[in-house]
Amino acid sequence: MIEKLKQLAASLKLQVMVVFFASRDKYLPLWLKCIAIGVAAYAFSPIDLIPDFIPVLGLLDDLVLLPAGIALILRFAPTTVIERARTLAKRSVPKPSSRWVVWVIVMLWVVFAVLAFVYVQRLVK
Repeated sequence: MIEKLKQLAASLKLQVMVVFFASRDKYLPLWLKCIAIGVAAYAFSPIDLIPDFIPVLGLLDDLVLLPAGIALILRFAPTTVIERARTLAKRSVPKPSSRWVVWVIVMLWVVFAVLAFVYVQRLVK
């Protein structure tokens, strides 16, 4: 049972890396590239949409959002893009290091925080 979970986790890591490398491919359609960047950023981000310490819901978002995003990318991306990305993912280190990904993640969370703050302020009025 534990071995099967380890294999599943390794497969998920590989698929996230495939999505990351696919997002960098120039032949991926723009709308799919945006989704792929979002999925990769969410997977690599230390900040979750719903924190993991919240029982059930904290882990459920990772179990639903990541596989759904990965499946969407794999379903609609051109086969050649996915094959190139899969080749790169198999040769890469566990987590890619890219400054622009860090900035995208930080900016997304800043924008989210500002929007949440503005929304709460409007509710209070």
